[in-house]
Amino acid sequence: MIKLVPYLFRTCKREILQVAVLGFLGGASSAGLIAVVNAALHRNRGGSLLLAGFSLAALLKIISDVLSNVLLLQLTHKCIFTLCDQLCRRVTETSFQRLEEVGPPRILACLTDDVSTLSAAIQEVPRLVVNSAVLAGCALYLAWMSWFAALAALVMVAVGAFCYRFLLARAHRAFRLARAGRDTLFGHFRALTEGIKELKLNQRRREAFLSWEIGRAIENLRAYGVDAMEQHIIANAWTQVAFYLLLAVLLFALPAAGMITQQALTVYVFTALFMVAPLWAVIAALPTFDRGQTALERIEALGLSFEAGRAPADDPAEVSSVAPRVQFRAVQFAYARTGNGDGFTLGPLDLSLSPGELVFVVGGNGCGKSTFVKVLTGLYSPLSGEIEVNGQCVTAAAQESYRQLFSVVYSDFYLFDRLLGISPDELRLKARDYLLALQLDHKVRIEGDMLSTTALSQGQRRRLALLIAYLEDRPIYVLDEWAADQDPAFREVFYTRLLPELKRKGKTVVVVTHDDRYYHLGDRIIRLDYGKVRSSWAGAGANGVAPLPYPGETQARHAIPAEPVRQP
Repeated sequence: MIKLVPYLFRTCKREILQVAVLGFLGGASSAGLIAVVNAALHRNRGGSLLLAGFSLAALLKIISDVLSNVLLLQLTHKCIFTLCDQLCRRVTETSFQRLEEVGPPRILACLTDDVSTLSAAIQEVPRLVVNSAVLAGCALYLAWMSWFAALAALVMVAVGAFCYRFLLARAHRAFRLARAGRDTLFGHFRALTEGIKELKLNQRRREAFLSWEIGRAIENLRAYGVDAMEQHIIANAWTQVAFYLLLAVLLFALPAAGMITQQALTVYVFTALFMVAPLWAVIAALPTFDRGQTALERIEALGLSFEAGRAPADDPAEVSSVAPRVQFRAVQFAYARTGNGDGFTLGPLDLSLSPGELVFVVGGNGCGKSTFVKVLTGLYSPLSGEIEVNGQCVTAAAQESYRQLFSVVYSDFYLFDRLLGISPDELRLKARDYLLALQLDHKVRIEGDMLSTTALSQGQRRRLALLIAYLEDRPIYVLDEWAADQDPAFREVFYTRLLPELKRKGKTVVVVTHDDRYYHLGDRIIRLDYGKVRSSWAGAGANGVAPLPYPGETQARHAIPAEPVRQP
């Protein structure tokens, strides 16, 4: 509740205040009903006046309940959808390196389990306001009848609440352990879906995985969940003990001491029984609040806190298709050290990329090629050194604009089934020619902004990713191990036709590759080794040597659609 209520007020302040006003109106009308009923039980005259008062109080109670329930419905839906939107935006605003550190299982658990848990807690907050208002109205009426008895009841309620929160502390710890167990379980779910082929091929591995990994995770989650709810059951039992102790004090202790009249005693007992329903509603909501608080803490532990100041996103201007000059000046990046050894360090790197240049980045596995691509494209921010674009340093505020310079096909690319962020005019004019050039016209159609299918071979999916990169038409293209999944004939097309045509259009093209057969086509070849540039030399492409023809195909089929180079 400590962080949950402030978040709710920031999200839906106006609706919360409206519900609170209606709740207090309902509480006042409840107190009025009790007063009228009490007067009717002891009346000697004035029946018509009491009937009018009873009718007015009942009408106010009904109206306030209906309106508050309508507002509750609107409030909960607004808060839930706002929560989902905010959380997804926070994920996209969080640094890529932080997301990698957190890992997909924890992020998926956050977006699914934590959102639903927090949504359930949010739905309980307005009900808490309404029921608390009813309890407050009844308490004020009791204090008006007998301040001494009200003070005694308040002391007992305070003691009972303190003991209740003490008992809930263990439940909250169990909820935290259960939530951590759900992260583990989501990790095993991911292993189940991604490793299903390996599990099917080895029965012993499958049984061990189901028994030791998923089985233990489920058992731990069950144990923590049961423990948490058992603690809540014990705490709820204590509230019943405290309530009956309060009734015993009112019925026996205070009358015996001569501290309360019979009429006041009748009112107190009647009011206490009237308060049972809202009191149990408040108590029943506390486990949900505990789980919601735990979910909010888990979200904040990922670095996705709603409290964090949201940096204003820069509004980049339309990206020119003419490539700028990119300069690395002593750029260095390092992964954090782990318990298994030293972290990997890339750099310091001093290099430049010029407009219309085709650069091959080569090196063995683990040399830092993929890390270099992430630093180059702005997913990783350098720990030291500077990246300059046309002589201007790329600051943290300009990082978003810098990333808009690149069309990238990463080695572990993701293929969306909708062409997001691309205008329909560009699709109609270019998509068909690109499909022809990439030999996908017999497999894929573009219907509106939807791809007819993405259920293709890995090589064809990679071509489709390149199609989307073409449609983005950014000034710098980065292709990470793009040709690894291509057949020899299309690999020849890629190196001898597609890349040179991008270069002729004025694009800067950076290709991470192991295909040493085609190194001579590059303007420059940069070799990385253990995060350092060990050598850099010019290829034949730098001297204007024509690219090799590809066998058995016509140039028209595989040419990238030509377009004039736009001036900046």
